[in-house]
Amino acid sequence: MAGQMRLANRRAVVTGAASGIGRAIAVSLARRRCHLALADVNEAGLAKTAEMTAGYGLRVTCHRLDVSDAAAVAAFPDVVRAEHPRLDVLVNNAGVALGGQFEHLSDDDFEWLFGINFRGMVRMTRAFLPLLKTSDEARLVNLSSVFGLVAPPGQTAYAASKFAVRGFSESLRQELKGTRVGVTVVYPGGVATSIAAKARMGAGISPEEAAQGRAAFEKALRLPPAVAGETIVKGIERRQASVLVGSDAHLISLVERLATVSSWSIIERLRPK
Repeated sequence: MAGQMRLANRRAVVTGAASGIGRAIAVSLARRRCHLALADVNEAGLAKTAEMTAGYGLRVTCHRLDVSDAAAVAAFPDVVRAEHPRLDVLVNNAGVALGGQFEHLSDDDFEWLFGINFRGMVRMTRAFLPLLKTSDEARLVNLSSVFGLVAPPGQTAYAASKFAVRGFSESLRQELKGTRVGVTVVYPGGVATSIAAKARMGAGISPEEAAQGRAAFEKALRLPPAVAGETIVKGIERRQASVLVGSDAHLISLVERLATVSSWSIIERLRPK
């Protein structure tokens, strides 16, 4: 497996492909002539992504899929197999955000977020791993976050889910040594997507506090999704174990390695006011 992983004429499944980072990953894969099975709950957004990947002579299929639906995920490999002869890349990108301090969040809030961010990723991996193992070279790509490296206040649920993605992926990589399946964990920083605008807020948070929280979060979302998509796909090509997306992700990773316990306090002092 010397050199880069060639993506031309390979097949990839991308979840959360209707917008944001998922759409950008799909477009970057298409530029490399990788056939696509695009999945999301937003069918109109999927159609737009498919339009953006047109012109490359590729097989691109769109599938409505809720990754929190265990039965739908279990059935999805057969759906993909009916459209694509094999699978080489699985990108578990689908995710949601939940704001608010722990005391403002209910068990239902936690269950909703973990059902998508963590259990959805685990179910997709379980469903497609047998198919990935039939490839001559395959890549499992799981989206964590910089909040899978550090855990700021107000992000107990989201950070917990992204640390869980990281831990699951790191352990699975060791289990898959000696197979044809590699594992890449992605840590995006502030990418300019709609995740903050669409974030759910805990029931104990007032509308004013929710608006302030979203506005503060959105200020950090600066990196264009297209840049993030290219960074991630280049990481896939290079068979990277981890991919940091954005200069903020690189800084956060460095601070976390140097000062694990006090990392967030240091990052807060470094943030522009």
